[in-house]
Order: sequence, then C-alpha cells, then structure tokens
Amino acid sequence: MAPPLQPLRRIQGTSGPSRRSLLAGVAALGALGAAGCSRVPTASTTDGGDLLDRLRAAGVVRLGIAGEIPFGYIDKNGELTGEAPELAKVIFKRLGVDRVQPVPTEFGSLIPGLNSQQFDVVAAGMYVNPDRCEQVIFSDPDYQMLDSFIVRKGNPLGLRNYQDVVEKKAKFATGTGYAEIAYAVEAGYKESDILIVPDQVAGLNAVEAGRVDVFAGTALTTREVVKKSSKAEVTEAFKPIVGGEPHVDGGAFAFRPTETKLRDAFNVELAKLKKSGELLRILKPFGFTEDEMTDLTAKELCGG
Repeated sequence: MAPPLQPLRRIQGTSGPSRRSLLAGVAALGALGAAGCSRVPTASTTDGGDLLDRLRAAGVVRLGIAGEIPFGYIDKNGELTGEAPELAKVIFKRLGVDRVQPVPTEFGSLIPGLNSQQFDVVAAGMYVNPDRCEQVIFSDPDYQMLDSFIVRKGNPLGLRNYQDVVEKKAKFATGTGYAEIAYAVEAGYKESDILIVPDQVAGLNAVEAGRVDVFAGTALTTREVVKKSSKAEVTEAFKPIVGGEPHVDGGAFAFRPTETKLRDAFNVELAKLKKSGELLRILKPFGFTEDEMTDLTAKELCGG
C-alpha cells in the first residue's frame, strides 16, 4: 500500500465506487495502459475454456486492476505491483505465461470488464461473496481479512466490536463503499448516523480530531495507517457478525465462468505456494502477515 494504505475489496456488491476509487499511477502506464484497453479474443466455447492455451501462445496475460494499494496498483516508477499482481507474476510464469500486463479500471468495472473480454483475469484482491459468485468464478482466496478499529490512545470507550459501538453509542465512521457499513448496520447502528469518509487516512484524522470515536476498516489497513500516529491506536482484529455468525472475508482472483480449466490450474499452483510458505513471502512486503494466510475456499465463501 509506500503511499498510505487504502482498503479495497470490501464493497459487498459489484457496482459503484471501490472503497478507494483511486486510479493513482494510471497516467504512468503510458502505452501499456492504452494497449490494455483493447479487447482480448472472444471466449472459447470449449468445455472448460481454452484461455490458458491462448495465453501460453501469446506469452502474456492481461490483469484487471483498480489502482488500489496494496492489492494492485502502479507504483511511482510506473511499475505494476501489489499483492495480486506479484502473485500473478509467479503463478502465471509457472503456468507457462511469462508476462503480465495491467489494464486499469474502476473497481466497480472489474467484473463487467472481465465478462466483456477487456482483460483475462481480475487481479485486485477482490472479496469473494455470493453476489459476485453468480457472475464470475473465483480461485481459492490467497488471503483472509478481519476487521479492526482505529480509536484514540487507550481506547477510552473500550470498543472491541460493532456491538460495543452500538451499546456505547459511539460516534462511528468508515469508508465509502466499505463492507463495514453493512456490518455496523447489522449490529444495530443506524446507517444515517454513520460518518462516511473517503478512506482510512481520513478516518484516522477524524478519530485524532475527536470528530468520531471509532473508524472501522480492515485489520491490514488500519494497523498500517496508525503506525505514525501519537494520538490513535488500532484494536485487536475481530470477526464481524454476518447472518448471526462470525464472518471472515477472503480475497481472490476472478475468472470468466467459462474458464474453469484456467481457474483450476491457477488453484493448483496457489495451493503449492501456500504449502511451501512462499505465498506469505510474496505478500509480506504489502503488509500481510501469517494472520492473513488462509485455507478458506471459494466454495465456502460463495455459500455452498
């Protein structure tokens, strides 16, 4: 996330702005960005798809990204990086595809762009949820994510979860399009009372200034943003309650529904990286820890 970490994948639906609608660094793409706007060959009708064969022949795979740190973005040197692109570089090389090419878009346009052939794979750390599973197929998650709060030093109200926020009538903030909005509402917080800010940096500022008691975000982004704060701290990560049960989110790569062969081959290599511990090595520079490693499956998160 380098520049301030900003959370993404958390919107529950598939449209609208991302938690960070940043497209920072897109201009640095130059010709690459322009080339990325062209359409990929029409999807195969072959059972299981033949995209992997076509990618091997072309030697390049086009990755849909949303300019979101640390998940997939263009750095200050104009280079593609982030947890998903770096993982994609390793896995696709093992699959016989030597190059990756970014295709920047808004987060809400990733699934439509994938299904309209604008790129081959969504590599944006996208959360897997049942709504999205009706439109695309996912690899198994490469990371899991819990929530945590930014609060003032010492956590004077003792806020540890969304139920605490409701019971103590705390002033609550979260980011534009964040899943945390729904988590707070499910706990009983009135949506019209939530302060919506652009991102976790603005959330930290709101807490430090005393405009709110708590800002909710991902465990990864909240712990990173408070590192230099003398006035705020992050709470211990926790599972929000969804449908009456503790919930863990997981981020993964998305593929067109016809391309099961590519998705399955990707999962095989991903499983090898998990078993060897190399996955954590790849993701660690972007703030991920052992706590974000997961054995969750796409099937579980899709609801079946």
